[in-house]
This record gives sequence, structure tokens and C-alpha cells, in this order.
Amino acid sequence: MGRYSIKELETLSGIKAHTIRIWEKRHRLIIPERTPTNIRYYSDEDLKKIINVSLLNNHGIKISKIAEMSDSQIQSEIVQLTAHTSETDLFIEQLIIAMIDMEEEQFEKILSHLVIKFGFEKMITEIAYPFLEKIGVLWQTGNIDPAQEHFISNLMRQKIIVAIDSLPFAPHDARKVVMFLPENELHELGLLYFHYILRKNGFRTFYLGQHLPLKDVISVCRTHKPEALVTVLTVSAKGKKTQQYVEELLEHAPGVKLFAAGHYSTQLDMTNPNLKLFKDASSLLSLF
Repeated sequence: MGRYSIKELETLSGIKAHTIRIWEKRHRLIIPERTPTNIRYYSDEDLKKIINVSLLNNHGIKISKIAEMSDSQIQSEIVQLTAHTSETDLFIEQLIIAMIDMEEEQFEKILSHLVIKFGFEKMITEIAYPFLEKIGVLWQTGNIDPAQEHFISNLMRQKIIVAIDSLPFAPHDARKVVMFLPENELHELGLLYFHYILRKNGFRTFYLGQHLPLKDVISVCRTHKPEALVTVLTVSAKGKKTQQYVEELLEHAPGVKLFAAGHYSTQLDMTNPNLKLFKDASSLLSLF
């Protein structure tokens, strides 16, 4: 069970802490527990309630009216909203609730609905990515355990892989790109999506996956002679080892460009002209 501070509730729901306190006192929408030192904390049920209440309130239903609704009535109103709105924030909040409950069927149903409603690429860039950023808040504060993180990641991963599998293979004379994560890098959702984008745009991709030893990347470059390498760097603990990895890779793959994304890519020495950074799929495509 999660234990959230009021600040964490604010971050995850988008409702100011001051407003949450008013809802507590005036409308008794949630009743927080208190630590032995009298500090408020909130449960998973409180978080879900605040998310749902904020959605209804943001769509014009007065808080006094919501306070009179039962939980089932609130949920019924949410279902009506999701059927008729195109606002991405609403769906992000619903994904958070499905994640907290580890409701695979509900999570799958929401994702499938979003792909139909918005298309795969918009679902990823405008809903899945912001959702994962909010999940990062839960991870940092200890309110999501490894099982929940794997639950979400694997469901997202399955969606992207299915989308990749639906694309045709590029011809053998298409531009070649090798995609990989260096040693100790394990979070591949971003790289998988870039794989989808490049394959969709006619590139011949070699997807090598996670935690790849340097010698294996160099071997593939020598054999297949790609135009570029694409990677994502999210692990901070490697420090100088990342820079050494990149320098050795570019030295042993002369003429090959390395395109890197991820928070820690910005810490690389950018003096090598074959090293370029990108932020998202569109900026990656612009580098070719």
C-alpha cells in the first residue's frame, strides 16, 4: 500500500495541496491518516479518489455535487467522460489508477482504446511518455514497487513490439541503423519506440537490445556497416565509463554516427563530430 504526502498527491493529481486540504475539511472527500508525529499521509484509495474527483471537477462538475456522489457514481461519470473526450490528461490519470491496482485487463483496455482513438504514435508521445514520467514520481518516493514497475513496462513493451511486428521489412539496400543499450542500461521502452519510428520510415534496423557489451556493437558495425548507431542513456552510476564506452565505440567504428538520447547523454563530451544528441522521435529523424 502506498503512503503519499500531500505534495505527492499534488504532483500526481495536478490539484494544489491547498485545494486538497479544503476538500478534506469542507467536503470530507478523503480523510488522511497521521503518523505518530502528526504528519498527514494518504493511501492508494485516497490518491485514486483525488484523481477521479479532480477529473470530474475539471470537466465542470461542482465539488459540492461530487462530494454527494458514491464511489460507484463517480466511476460511472468517469466512464462517460472517457467515452466522449479527447483530453490526454484524463487517460493518463486512468492509467495511473489501473497501475496502482495492477489491473492488467483494465490497463490493456485503456491502451487499446487509446491506440484506436489517437493512433499509436500519439498514444506513445502524448499519453504513455507523460504517464511514465508521473510513474517516476511514484518510484522516487517509494510508492511503487518493482512488481508494479515491471507490470507497467512489460505491458507497454508488448504494445510497441506488436506495432513493430506489423511493419514491413525494409529492403536490403535501405539505410542501416544499429540500435542498442550499453552495458548496465536496461530501460528499453524509449529505444523500442525509436526502433518503431525508424522502421516505419523505411530504415533497415538492427535491434540489439539491452546491456550490450562494447565488443558486440563493434562487431556488428564491422559486419553490417551501418550509417548510424542509436542509443539511450539513463543510468547515472556509470559516470566516466559511459564517456569511455562512447569514445572507444566511435574509435573502432570510424565514419559511423552515434545518436544518443536520455538524461545522461547531455553529460557526454560533444567534441566528436560523429556524436549527436536527440530528444524525441522527430528530432532523431531530423539527424538523418
